[in-house]
Amino acid sequence: EVFEATVEQHLVQPTFVCDYPAELCPLTRRDPADDSIALRFELFIAKMEIANAYTELNDPAIQLENLAGQVRGEDEETMRVMAEDFVTALRHGMPPAGGMGIGIDRMVMLLTNTQTIRDVILFPMLKPEAGK
Repeated sequence: EVFEATVEQHLVQPTFVCDYPAELCPLTRRDPADDSIALRFELFIAKMEIANAYTELNDPAIQLENLAGQVRGEDEETMRVMAEDFVTALRHGMPPAGGMGIGIDRMVMLLTNTQTIRDVILFPMLKPEAGK
């Protein structure tokens, strides 16, 4: 929230933001050189997040510890079962993995110099007409 309120508005030129605090990214692998940093980046262009990428954390022991911290305050029984199932799957073996999500609608906004995502979104959610 602080980042969004104070930094994003200044990211006009293409900018890769990295070195996220690991505690903000419980599913992300840690930097081998600094355990407090997550192996993650986001790409910002024209004050918008265009892409989000990270390396998956596939160590079951670390993942269990991270998920245990997140379960507190949630529907504990449901979250506990979900966390245990996920960690069990990791114990069976998950190869190193990573990925990147790209906001296609935001890319189209940039390429067409459009100010609002509603003008470029393929399947917009329409509000019902009054009285119907």
